[in-house]
Amino acid sequence: MLRHLTQLAAGGLRYSADLILPAVCVSCSALITRHNLLCPRCWSGLNLITPPLCDRLGIPHPGYEGIGPHISTQAVSNPPIFSRARAAAHYGGIIRRLIIRFKFEDKHEPVPLFIKLMREAGRPLLDDAGLIVPVPLHRLRLLQRRFNQSALLAKGLSRMTGVPAHVTALKRTRRTRAQASLTQDGRHKNVAEAFAVTRSGRNAVRGKRVLLIDDVVTTGSTANACAAALLAAGASAVDLLAIALVAPGIEEAAQDEL
Repeated sequence: MLRHLTQLAAGGLRYSADLILPAVCVSCSALITRHNLLCPRCWSGLNLITPPLCDRLGIPHPGYEGIGPHISTQAVSNPPIFSRARAAAHYGGIIRRLIIRFKFEDKHEPVPLFIKLMREAGRPLLDDAGLIVPVPLHRLRLLQRRFNQSALLAKGLSRMTGVPAHVTALKRTRRTRAQASLTQDGRHKNVAEAFAVTRSGRNAVRGKRVLLIDDVVTTGSTANACAAALLAAGASAVDLLAIALVAPGIEEAAQDEL
């Protein structure tokens, strides 16, 4: 009875809030029925990543018609340090605009949408995860931006799934250049040995399968550097989950991986 009354009260509060502040699309501000979502038109503009895809890199592989996990030629020729990667959408169009607003304009309205998309894209990874860890910002960049977008995503996924999160398990040992202007080799060198596991993080990651959280994945160099630090600290494996992925064959390149 008490639970039923609580649900009714919560529903009434939501209704009152909707009257005061109507639900609008987080992309175009069109009126919709629920908060923190996209209108049908904007939703249709998402370029979601769906199977078949490479089990290691999470990149689409539309020509594959086999059964079971598939490893792409990219993963075979240049295997990542992390075990598996998944992302919800290709980095471009609506999702790119929402991520940029989130990171650089302090617009947090799309965060619930990001978390739902990541939950769907990363179900197998989340089911196997023992700990969720975000890619860290350097302390000076954190002071400038005031929040770590990956940490907010990690906390949201932890609340949704019950998988514990440790948002300070990793730290940046030095400030790195923005990745966008660098070549692939330059990206690798830029972040090489730029991450370390904190003292509290060592106890938390030891023996765990860690799910690393980032907003955008391009070459995977940042994820590889983080994975190397986590594995060296005793993690049993590292997977990667992001909002968006820049995949081969997708023309809109990521300009904002930091």
